[in-house]
Amino acid sequence: MKETPLSNCERRFLLRAIEEKKRLDGRQTYDYRNIKISFGTDYGCCIVELGKTRVLGQVSCELVSPKLNRATEGILFFNLELSQMAAPAFEPGRQSDLLVKLNRLLERCLRNSKCIDTESLCVVAGEKVWQIRVDLHLLNHDGNILDAASIAAIVALCHFRRPDVSVQGDEVTLYTPEERDPVPLSIHHMPICVSFAFFQQGTYLLVDPNEREERVMDGLLVIAMNKHREICTIQSSGGIMLLKDQVLRCSKIAGVKVLEITELIQKALENDQKVRKEGGKFGFAESIANQRITAFKMEKAPIDTSDVEEKAEEIISEAEPPLEVVSKPVLWTPGTAQIGEGVENSWGDLEDSEKEDEDEGGSDEAIILDSVKTDTGVEISNIGSQDAPIVLSDSEEEEMIILEPDKNPKKIRTQTIHATQEKAPSKKPVKKRKKKRTAN
Repeated sequence: MKETPLSNCERRFLLRAIEEKKRLDGRQTYDYRNIKISFGTDYGCCIVELGKTRVLGQVSCELVSPKLNRATEGILFFNLELSQMAAPAFEPGRQSDLLVKLNRLLERCLRNSKCIDTESLCVVAGEKVWQIRVDLHLLNHDGNILDAASIAAIVALCHFRRPDVSVQGDEVTLYTPEERDPVPLSIHHMPICVSFAFFQQGTYLLVDPNEREERVMDGLLVIAMNKHREICTIQSSGGIMLLKDQVLRCSKIAGVKVLEITELIQKALENDQKVRKEGGKFGFAESIANQRITAFKMEKAPIDTSDVEEKAEEIISEAEPPLEVVSKPVLWTPGTAQIGEGVENSWGDLEDSEKEDEDEGGSDEAIILDSVKTDTGVEISNIGSQDAPIVLSDSEEEEMIILEPDKNPKKIRTQTIHATQEKAPSKKPVKKRKKKRTAN
């Protein structure tokens, strides 16, 4: 499914807002979106939320043979997946240009910067080393995937614990977490990517662009830096020409943002470690706020019911007493009484629409009965005056054709009236009389 393009009105609106130093979500030019970090029950599992962009990070490990040219170093592997759950424009099972670009930037940021001591992952030189695999899944896409993915990757690596091993001769023993405590990875520094979006050929600059701002931007500058202000990688895309002063200004802004994000990561890791040591509850389920509808539990609020009766009496005493209204009986006739005036009986009344239908139907019936009277010679008034009831049968219907000059023949349906004492004459004389009348 292709991505829905922006209309010209939306594009002009966004560019006009950026020129006025305004953003759709109310942020300033150099403001980052809120970052939330939550950890799973297992080590090395976390979810990072950058605004509405959500990335799940999962770290796993296994013992493998090392590379021939690096026999004493472990292996780091990064994999980012863009699923259709994050955005309909992402195609499953196909590596797009964006996915290849993001994977390369993550490898340059985390593996080539030597943030993890790969030599500490060696168990037996040339035979057994640890392979650390970092899987990143994009859960929701709202812009700036690279920054959220880099934060999720470094947080998962810092939170991960590998099983402890021991080597005796040629035997390698792997211990479970119950036998020995898992060992954390040796991390030298934490590189974090900061993205800058440029508009109007570098005239305007925004930090942490969202999904709509990415559509109208002219170029993107990504700077990966640690808290020591050491640039790990830098990349510019979009084909715009940047001045030296612009790059220096972006590097200073990135240094401030990286320092704030690093402190947030360290604080989140300390809180999770503290909860696990104290034996408290942890995991994704516990990170959900209790005020939401999806909460699993609700805190009980204490209610003081000691002075309920006193308050109720105060409210009753302060309230105005109700008015005493006694209805007087109405005597219509001797021996009867009625409380209240009441209203007229409307059981037999018809609505306006029903009255109109009845009038129309009555007029039609009058015309039909009049024709039957004149043609057949039956007196309707005499029939109605007799005691015998009139039976209208729907089963017996006669078709009568009226011939008129210069007009199409019309068919009308009439219902014969059966009376007990008088009968209508046959059909043939009626037809003859009508033909004579039309001839005259």
